[in-house]
Amino acid sequence: MNIKNLIDKIGFDSKKEASTKNESPQHWIKCKSCEELMFYKEVKKQLDVCPKCDYHFRIGADRRIELLTDEGSFVEFDNNLAPTDPLRFIDKKSYKKRLDEAYTKTKRTSSVVSGECTINGIETQLVVFDFAFMGGSLGSVEGEKIVRAVDRALEKKQPVIIVSSSGGARMQESTYSLMQMAKTSAALKRLGNARLPFISFITDPTMGGVSASFAFLGDLIITEPGTLIGFAGARVIKQTIGANLPEGFQRAEFLLEHGLIDMIVERQNMKQTISNLLTIMLKNKKDNVNTNDDVADSKEDIEAIEEIERLREGQLA
Repeated sequence: MNIKNLIDKIGFDSKKEASTKNESPQHWIKCKSCEELMFYKEVKKQLDVCPKCDYHFRIGADRRIELLTDEGSFVEFDNNLAPTDPLRFIDKKSYKKRLDEAYTKTKRTSSVVSGECTINGIETQLVVFDFAFMGGSLGSVEGEKIVRAVDRALEKKQPVIIVSSSGGARMQESTYSLMQMAKTSAALKRLGNARLPFISFITDPTMGGVSASFAFLGDLIITEPGTLIGFAGARVIKQTIGANLPEGFQRAEFLLEHGLIDMIVERQNMKQTISNLLTIMLKNKKDNVNTNDDVADSKEDIEAIEEIERLREGQLA
């Protein structure tokens, strides 16, 4: 029997593709945690969370903004700011070359997207890091965008949310990038003095100078399950101290257990949780307007903290 007769016998259509475009390999995704192979659209439907083991995939800045803000409410500011190369830095590549590559990859001029939005109707200044742009590194432009977002919040009496995802300070800018740690921290101090809320939303991964500055200065520090958070890498720490590290070291659950963060929230609940937290914190600020009674302020603060604690325990709708 020749090949043509064999094909006719089994009913195989040689003109039909073995798999359709919708079933091609790029439409399947493998979970990094449970290693299960899943249909890409199924994972997207679950907000980029593995339906098998609840692993939270890393997502980009645009997707993060989409999930956190009310539809069509986000207005970006300062997108014309772009870094320069004051040191004319060159390692394996020039800094300028790396910036060009990052722009080609992300269509952004920096690793930070900042703007104004509403979250369940609450007007908010939102800053989101994009890890795809040079590992979300913190440079002079990123620091300036954060400070300008804080200035807008002070002017409009709005809260600030910073969604961190970063490898730390950008080495190609040397001291210029390190100074952004102090610059952003000082700006957030002014926000605190004005009794305006700052929620630090730390996402996977957040390391180095970002975690050592504004990421841990939030009135509330929240994150998603399994997030990697730290300063130096675990391998460096292990080599430095010459001892094995605890299981789960630098993961969100370990940090929560040791009191370094306030709350771990599933991605599907994050927007509602943030809006609930902002409602509580802004209500507390409003109740304390035009009062010089320290005792009254203290009472309101305690009530707000207790209400947040109930929210954390899932007792607040």
